[in-house]
Amino acid sequence: MQKFEFKDDFTSEDPWRVFRIMSEFVDGFEVLSQVGRAVSIFGSSRSKPGNKYYKLAEEVAYLLAKEKFAVITGGGPGIMEAANKGARRAKGESVGLNIQIPLEQKANKYIDILLDFHYFFVRKVMFVKYAKAFVIMPGGYGTLDEFFEAINLIQTERIRKFPVVLMGSRYWKGMLKWLHQQVLAHGCISVGDLELFKVTDSPKEAVSIIKNFYSPK
Repeated sequence: MQKFEFKDDFTSEDPWRVFRIMSEFVDGFEVLSQVGRAVSIFGSSRSKPGNKYYKLAEEVAYLLAKEKFAVITGGGPGIMEAANKGARRAKGESVGLNIQIPLEQKANKYIDILLDFHYFFVRKVMFVKYAKAFVIMPGGYGTLDEFFEAINLIQTERIRKFPVVLMGSRYWKGMLKWLHQQVLAHGCISVGDLELFKVTDSPKEAVSIIKNFYSPK
């Protein structure tokens, strides 16, 4: 297995690193600008086929692809694989933004358009810039990072509001309770901030939330 050594101390490292960052942005912009409207789907890389959340991710991706949305994932196994699989099954565009990490993440076999990234922050820009919505499945630190960054960017009006959908209400129940009882109660967020995302267990409802957001009012 190939190992990658990362030394990202920008105060001492060769400034030529900037050109690699630029190249990742240029490649990403060039490829993804051709994809059209898309939805980014996030979730655990550890979910196995047969897991209920794996099945849920595959189904919501299938339905999104049927509605002519491209599906973008992190390109790896688990929920990412399930979402790319669902998009492929619906004959939609299946996109993977893979990341180079020390424990090598191999791209799943259901991807039609694959981009590899060295820098997490470049990859994260691509998820947001080219997505009409985020669907957040159960996951770990990386999934939580994408969720909180999205709603923070919306909250601070750094990006236009777009649908953010949490799927798996039982999984997110504890976090939602904490947001209400601790974060909101201490005045760290407002009631309106809790309306920046929706929660559902239904793939059809998730797709409807996204479609209705963009329907003429």
